[in-house]
Amino acid sequence: MPSGSASLAHPLRQRAEPRLKSFLLACALFLGLASSSPAPAKRPAQPGPSASGPRVNLEINGNVAAHDGQRLHLSTDLGNVIIHTQNSGKVDYHVHLEADASQKDAQQLLRNFTVSAHETPDGVYFHGRTFGHQLRGRLWVTIEINAPKNFALDVWTGGGNIQTDDITGRIALSTSGGNIVAGNVAGPARLSTDGGHITVNNVSGDLFASTGGGHITTGSIAGGATLHTNGGHIRVAAVQGIARLDTGGGNITLEHSGGELLADTAGGQIEVGEASGLVRAKTGGGGIRVVRVSSPTSLETGGGSIYLTQVEGAVKASTEAGGITAWFVPTPKQPGMCDLQSGDGDIVVYLPRQFPVTIDAQIQQGDEHRVIVDPAFPLRVIYDDASNGSRRVRAEGALNGGGQVLRLRTTAGNIRLVLSDANKQLQIYRQQMEQLQQQLAWQLRMVEQSLPGRDDRP
Repeated sequence: MPSGSASLAHPLRQRAEPRLKSFLLACALFLGLASSSPAPAKRPAQPGPSASGPRVNLEINGNVAAHDGQRLHLSTDLGNVIIHTQNSGKVDYHVHLEADASQKDAQQLLRNFTVSAHETPDGVYFHGRTFGHQLRGRLWVTIEINAPKNFALDVWTGGGNIQTDDITGRIALSTSGGNIVAGNVAGPARLSTDGGHITVNNVSGDLFASTGGGHITTGSIAGGATLHTNGGHIRVAAVQGIARLDTGGGNITLEHSGGELLADTAGGQIEVGEASGLVRAKTGGGGIRVVRVSSPTSLETGGGSIYLTQVEGAVKASTEAGGITAWFVPTPKQPGMCDLQSGDGDIVVYLPRQFPVTIDAQIQQGDEHRVIVDPAFPLRVIYDDASNGSRRVRAEGALNGGGQVLRLRTTAGNIRLVLSDANKQLQIYRQQMEQLQQQLAWQLRMVEQSLPGRDDRP
């Protein structure tokens, strides 16, 4: 590996290591939601050569004059790309070519890869290209660039990994089959791979990231975020703007949402720490947990449980087969009607003693299920017998003079209204936020350890 390779260190990772043991213990309290693992991402199209057998090599070096604030436009037919940053008035490049000496055309393969680099009005243009496609054999390419830190990047490779140091400028990185690892980005970022993982630290602007099957892991995003993977997990520290998170089957984890949040997964679980804006989250079969809800929220799962630790706004939550647990605060920030519905699960609601609310609770199949009300809440329980012999159970009434309606519906589960303990609720809130932070840090470390070598050289 070349000297001076960029570090993969991340602020979340630094917080995780001294508390990893406590995180693993906290996992035992993790709502009982099963974690689904998507199919592995496709291997990068540019794997490293085997450590055995003789090699033939070729090195290409050069430099081009450059100035802060300009752009590097790099495209290559194949190869891993590593971008280092330094404070200098030029762009240095080093290209390492390698082939198996036992191949008939090994030397010609090396010579057929050409490099073109020159200055342009807005920066530096670099192009790597392979001629002689009639030749047979495998060629491994690593392109290492040293550019000014205050530089924009526009990088494309036809098959390989991309890695960058911290960049003070916008970046656009794209590969047809490898992983992308980026440091801090002081500007907007656009990252795309057909099948690898995407990892990026903090981004000062908007972030767009898309992968055909890998995981997406990010730090804090100052702008909006549009993240899509066909089957991997999405893990994000924070998004201040609008967040659109979508995966074909993995989990979605977001520590802090400052704006509107749209989260969708075909079958994984969704976990959100603090949500300040509107939330719409949907999963085909996993559980949903939101630690703190401050604005109108809509949650839907086809078969998992829903857990809300601190409800401060209007919530609509539904599940086909799981249970729903919700803790309400005494003084909501944005009060509104709450509607909790379950097909076959229990609904448990924790209410403060002085909370003004109007209860409308109902169990469709009341023969074997009950409405259980804390004695502190003067509610009326009504049993309705239908002509077909089934019994419906209702509980209704106004608490503390009444207020916004809390509508509870389950077909074949119990409903419990419990007097909440403010100290216990605060403790649970803090524990779950700390657990979520540690979980993100641990997951990032696991992603880093699973990535192949930086430049995939022997």
